[in-house]
Amino acid sequence: MPGLKVARRLLEIQRVLVRHGLDEFVTATHLYRPLRFLYFLQPSTWFERRRGASRGERLRLALEELGPIFIKFGQAVSTRRDLLPGDIADELAKLQDRVPPFPGAAAQAAIERSLGQPVGLVFGSFAAEPLAAASIAQVHAATLKDGREVIVKVLRPGMREVIRLDLEVLYALARLALHYWPDAYRLRPLELVAEYDKTIIDELDLMREAGNAAQLKRNFAGSSLLYVPEVHFGLCRTDVLVIERIRGVPVSDIARLRELGVNIRRLAENGVEIFFTQLLKHNFFHADMHPGNIFVLTEDPDHPRYAAVDFGIIGTLAARDLEYLAGNLLAFFDRDYRRVAELHVESGWVPAGTRVQELEGAVRTVCEPIFDKPLAEISFGLVLLRLFETARRFRMEVQPQLLLLQKTLLNIEGLGRDLYPELDLWQTAQPLLRAWYRERTSLRTLLRDGRHHLPELIQTLRAAPPLVRRIVREAESLASLLGGEADYRERLFAELRANARRRDQTVVAVAVLALGILWLAAADPWWAGAAAAVGAAAFLLTRR
Repeated sequence: MPGLKVARRLLEIQRVLVRHGLDEFVTATHLYRPLRFLYFLQPSTWFERRRGASRGERLRLALEELGPIFIKFGQAVSTRRDLLPGDIADELAKLQDRVPPFPGAAAQAAIERSLGQPVGLVFGSFAAEPLAAASIAQVHAATLKDGREVIVKVLRPGMREVIRLDLEVLYALARLALHYWPDAYRLRPLELVAEYDKTIIDELDLMREAGNAAQLKRNFAGSSLLYVPEVHFGLCRTDVLVIERIRGVPVSDIARLRELGVNIRRLAENGVEIFFTQLLKHNFFHADMHPGNIFVLTEDPDHPRYAAVDFGIIGTLAARDLEYLAGNLLAFFDRDYRRVAELHVESGWVPAGTRVQELEGAVRTVCEPIFDKPLAEISFGLVLLRLFETARRFRMEVQPQLLLLQKTLLNIEGLGRDLYPELDLWQTAQPLLRAWYRERTSLRTLLRDGRHHLPELIQTLRAAPPLVRRIVREAESLASLLGGEADYRERLFAELRANARRRDQTVVAVAVLALGILWLAAADPWWAGAAAAVGAAAFLLTRR
């Protein structure tokens, strides 16, 4: 029974927390309130404790024991050292790539099952000892028959069953939160869990990860900012990924980067540029940017280059959400708090009746103090708390579709803080946003988008004549029913004839517009834009 399995898992989570001396998580949280009495009745509450370990170590060990979803939570939190006590941050950082591995023999057996032949026939060499282990998979070093170095990534055994059960637990906790926590409706816990459900289930498909890596590599082809390793698709399966091995310095090893003479400031600024390029230009961003997944190539220390791995979690946004988000960021950098408030209302992120002036004042109060300060002088913990208070006051709901982006923003900002605390985040990001805005509002972009939608428009026009004929037949039937209503019938047919003329004019206008777009794509002469503009004007006139 699913309900019984969820209850058992909840009790198991409670028992693990208690065993590691983390009782406060059980006794304090709203989500466990209905089961809290069971906590006091369990013998483990009275006798079973892990003694001698620090609180950070106890928390890390508990998360490792609880499994992948909890480990991922620890990984995400570990990127924000400014929000955590030092001892806890140090321990949680170990979750990024030092999770206890599963036996190499089991990994080799899984690889051979998937590929259908022994690893000795597939690879020139294969290291049974794992190179690194994470929450969902672990990686082994290998070489291909031609000597090229690769990484073989293989899923942990039984991951799908474990994750599916924990997702059921999260859904159960979300329902409990809605029932027992009055403020939970704003956080939309069921929608958040559903969004996370899609994300982590996708992460279990390593063929999907291979496709993500290939797309990201195309997006940054020829880039001096980011290198994406090559995927060997012929050796990839749902639970096995074979990808080029990266030889770089982990981005968290700042002492080594300084020793090599790496330009740390440029590295930090490049990280901001990479993120906004992925978000605004490609709308396809790496959404698991903890330090365990980022390396630095140091062949040219003054112009260091990032290299990314682990492409299981990739984020994209709907065009509408991206427009609103970029508009918010640009208005924020311009300190145009009224525009920020207006965009929140227009997007539906706050209730429709929200007073723009009041929201503007609240946003200004929170955000104004952080401008003109480097990262090292900004207390983001305080800023987040103030923003949460503002959200509660204005009944602002969480937007589940932005969950991955918000997580990535926290990761990027935390990485920048560790690398170069003097980084001026605003000055680095602002030119990128302005360039995006100019591009989005240019005539070239308008025409390019028009060319993209041209087949749909032509298809609509092809469907128009049968629709008009059907309207005429229905009008004739109606006219025959009206009998002697000659004047009415004449007026009706006159209107239909006028509509037909407008339709013909529209076809001509669209043809001119299409011709301009095709000219623009071919040679981009000045008269292509003029022709397209004439076509657009004609089209608009015909709609009057």
